[in-house]
Amino acid sequence: MSRTTLNASFSRFARRLLCATALIATAASGAARVPTAAALDAEVARAMAATQSRGLAIAIIDNGRVVRVRSYGERNAAGAPLETHSIMYGASLTKSAFAYFMMQLVDEGKLDLDRPLAQYLDRELPAYPTEDKYAPWADLAADDRWRSVTARHVLTHSVGFANFAFLEPDGKLRFHFDPGARYAYSGDGMILLQFVIERGLGLDVGVEMQRRLFDRLRMHDTSLIWRPAFAANLADGWRADGSVEPHDERSKVRAAGSMDTTIDDIARFAAAYVRGEGLSAKARAELTKPQLAITTASQFPSLQTELPVDQRSAALAAGLGVIRFTGPQGAGFMKGGHNDSTANTLVCIETGQRCVVILSNDVRAEPTFPRLVEFVLGRTGTPWRWEYGDMVFWDGGHVER
Repeated sequence: MSRTTLNASFSRFARRLLCATALIATAASGAARVPTAAALDAEVARAMAATQSRGLAIAIIDNGRVVRVRSYGERNAAGAPLETHSIMYGASLTKSAFAYFMMQLVDEGKLDLDRPLAQYLDRELPAYPTEDKYAPWADLAADDRWRSVTARHVLTHSVGFANFAFLEPDGKLRFHFDPGARYAYSGDGMILLQFVIERGLGLDVGVEMQRRLFDRLRMHDTSLIWRPAFAANLADGWRADGSVEPHDERSKVRAAGSMDTTIDDIARFAAAYVRGEGLSAKARAELTKPQLAITTASQFPSLQTELPVDQRSAALAAGLGVIRFTGPQGAGFMKGGHNDSTANTLVCIETGQRCVVILSNDVRAEPTFPRLVEFVLGRTGTPWRWEYGDMVFWDGGHVER
């Protein structure tokens, strides 16, 4: 046998050995190969039939690249098909995009995560007049804790506010604990940071995110504010009782959740996010490192009593705008989005830069998310019970209601 033939044979053997080793490691970690389109279609069909959900779209990212984007079912009661470019409500996935934008500002030296937000303003926060776009800052006049709130507190949901002031018994904004003390989900916290970016730094959040994120990533059908062009291929939603909820034409930019998008577009965002496109390596790492321990049994209600220390999960923590977890495949992160007729989830595993994004215009689809994500990514350790509380998840059979 010639040296050339011997070298070629050895190279083939080495490639096969490396491939086999990788497959063994993948199997041991609980990871899964990217399913074929046919296999994915069949699994989603079963999930939708079990829950009677009317519309769902899914995207798969592998090695930081979009490899599969599919849509199923209907976008409205008239039976128009849900397409991969149909406009869907992003809900609280908006927060993950907003946090990404914040880290761009950190990279540029415009924002310091640990500098009190009050220092960016030209007057005291409670002195600003109440505007419908923001929260009622005047309610904080008798409580100086607003002076110590930082961007890191906001992005880790540890400001101390309820989710929104309008959910308070008297409708007033207040602190329930000292900023940074614990995790408690707050949309008004995000609105505070938006206010500081707009009033303190003079940057329009809607314009800047459009330019820096959506346009840059070719997310041409994504916006934080309504566009008339969206009406041509718009997804309405279905509530838990099966009734239809028309898509809201959001007239105000809200960092807490006003984003309209498509599965095509949000797949591009997830791929860019997991790669860290447009961020320094340090800023990308900051987004998903464990920033603050999670101390509650579930995410909602957001101001629930903390668990005893010995009952808290060491594998669960707040990142910046996302939740960080550790499971069989190592570190991962997730973000959900929900309203009465919307069910969204984003789950990524850092190893292999692998993600699943699901957008559904039918809230009844939510119980299928854990199984669908596992079908694509394998066992991940995603904290579904913390995210959804006592929901009955789809196990491949029927979902009890």
